Amino acid sequence: MPSAFSPARTVLFRLHWALGLTAGLVLALTGLTGALMSYEEAITAFANRDRMQVSAAQDRPPLTPSALAARIEAQLPGRRVSALTLSGDPVQSAVARFARDRAGGRPSPVYADPADGSVLGPVRLEAFFATVRALHRWLLLPGEGKGWGRTITGACTLALLLFLGSGLYLRWPGRHGWRVWLRPNLARPGRARWWSLHAVAGTWLLPVYAVSALSGLWWSYEWYRAGATWLLTGPAPPARAAERAPGGKPPDGNIADGKMPDGTSAIDTAWAEFRATRTASLATLTLPGPDAAAIRIRWYAPDSNLRNETTYDARTGVRLSDKRAADSALGARIADNMLEVHRGRFFGAPVALLFCLAALALPGFFATGLTLYVLRRRAGRRRVTGRASRPAEASARG
Repeated sequence: MPSAFSPARTVLFRLHWALGLTAGLVLALTGLTGALMSYEEAITAFANRDRMQVSAAQDRPPLTPSALAARIEAQLPGRRVSALTLSGDPVQSAVARFARDRAGGRPSPVYADPADGSVLGPVRLEAFFATVRALHRWLLLPGEGKGWGRTITGACTLALLLFLGSGLYLRWPGRHGWRVWLRPNLARPGRARWWSLHAVAGTWLLPVYAVSALSGLWWSYEWYRAGATWLLTGPAPPARAAERAPGGKPPDGNIADGKMPDGTSAIDTAWAEFRATRTASLATLTLPGPDAAAIRIRWYAPDSNLRNETTYDARTGVRLSDKRAADSALGARIADNMLEVHRGRFFGAPVALLFCLAALALPGFFATGLTLYVLRRRAGRRRVTGRASRPAEASARG
């Protein structure tokens, strides 16, 4: 049991408030942006509700992916479709995303009618959420994922783990009962009230913040991702021959534009096989570039938040791999759905809401911690003033 005045407790206490005044501000910002991103899909769907559905689509057969991409590109010259998000619901619009342009920018994605390819308009709030993501991940600093912003947010995520460990140590229930430990006492005056709110809320939300921090480090450090992947899934399997070919090209890839000798498209062949053998509520088809070895389809089964992935040969449309979350071990499901773990969706909708509320509470921890620091400094100054005044009063009486 730690002593109230032990050197370790003093060091941890000073480290806790020092990090709170620095990293705490960044964590408050990432908490607000993370909470907003938790429901990005729902907010975007509401803002684009007039473009997300097409009338009488059920009476018209959908275009093949290659034909749909070609019609979209014909309406938007200079853009190349890099991915199509297609719904299992025939009245839902398709979403087309584009490759980067020559200046390095990425045009805004658009909604399109899956039956005739007509562009319905850009995705509203896409630029807003792109800014929110950049603020959340690297604080809008230059260099994006390769700049100092990623380093700072990664360090602050490590600081969050230090907050959890030091806070747990500092208030380990040695002198207080479990009721004090788990129930805030807001009737207490002054600093005691703020401490109770800060400490008890942190205790209740500790598991949520631990999962958020440990999963958030997945995008902060490559060594962490490699180590976590190894722990969750074991050693990486050897790459396929097509993936080992120089430049990423298939070993004997001599078919241009994904066309097979009979003139059919490998993309359409792969999509036809996918639709015939799987039931997907939503699927994102990545259209391969000229040097790609595989066509990738990431998809979600009905009533599931876990991502599946199927790949096909970019030359022939023959299936190469099929990773289904339902058939994977727990570690593989976590590694393949780390974003859903980070947002809490991996554990279900109620837990996702709890993760969102916990993210919103991070500015509150910064505010209560700052209040405690200010009150403690004021109390310290009053004690110093009182000790200085007592000798002066004694000498005056003498």
